[in-house]
Parts: sequence; structure tokens; C-alpha cells
Amino acid sequence: MQLTSFTDYGLRALIYLATLPKDRLTNITEVTETYGVSRNHMVKIINQLSRAGFVAAMRGKNGGIRLGMDADKIIIGDVVRKMEPLQLVDCAGCSITPACRLRKAMSDAVQLFLQELDKYTLADLVKGNEPLYHILLSEPPVAMTHK
Repeated sequence: MQLTSFTDYGLRALIYLATLPKDRLTNITEVTETYGVSRNHMVKIINQLSRAGFVAAMRGKNGGIRLGMDADKIIIGDVVRKMEPLQLVDCAGCSITPACRLRKAMSDAVQLFLQELDKYTLADLVKGNEPLYHILLSEPPVAMTHK
């Protein structure tokens, strides 16, 4: 199974936000520059994460983004469920649908995949991961150097 880039970068954005101090706001530009992804794409991702409650987005002059809940409350399987279209096969119009068992096999596989991801929280991915902190936070992002 391969996640869409939408979900992939959604998870990466959450990882980035989880490495920041709890009280620090950041912005979408900082996240896009960290991962080299299109700003328009990241705006859509952050919007979806915000609607799901994983990200808190504040508008205005002093606005920004940060995690919407503690990292130990963000279950990776839940993030994937909210971000990813999880139907692996499209049975619409298929002539063997009445007798086919592929849909059930794929559905079972997706459920096992999600059950495995449910074992991990965002905190599990970042806590004590010094190499990650060094990579993400060793140099201030370009957007922050213009203050």
C-alpha cells in the first residue's frame, strides 16, 4: 500500500510541529521550506489537519499553526483515516463484483494496516529522536531569519 503525497506530507507536517516547543507557533511557509513541497499543496494539507483537530490554526497578524492536541493523543492510524482515501479497489462497473472476493480481502488488509498504525502516536515518532530534532531544527528556517 502506498500513501498519497497528501497523507505523507500531512504526517511530515505533524512530525515537524511535534518537534517545536508547545507554545511556539510556526507558519505554513516554514513547513513547506523544510520539506520542499508546494505551498498551495501544504495549505490544503494543513486545512485538512486543522478540520480534523490535529492542527490548531490561528489567523491574523500574530497567527500561525501548531499541534491541535498533545502529540501523545494523535494516533497515526487516525491521521491516515482522516487524510487517505482508503478504498484500494474500485468495484463500480466490474462484471465479476457479485462473485468477487477481492474487495473483502483488500478491506481486511487495510484494516490490518490501520490496526498496526494505531499502535503509534505522534509522540512515539518524535520523543527522544535526537537525530530528527537535529535535522529539523539545527538551522532556523529561511522564513524565520528575516525577523
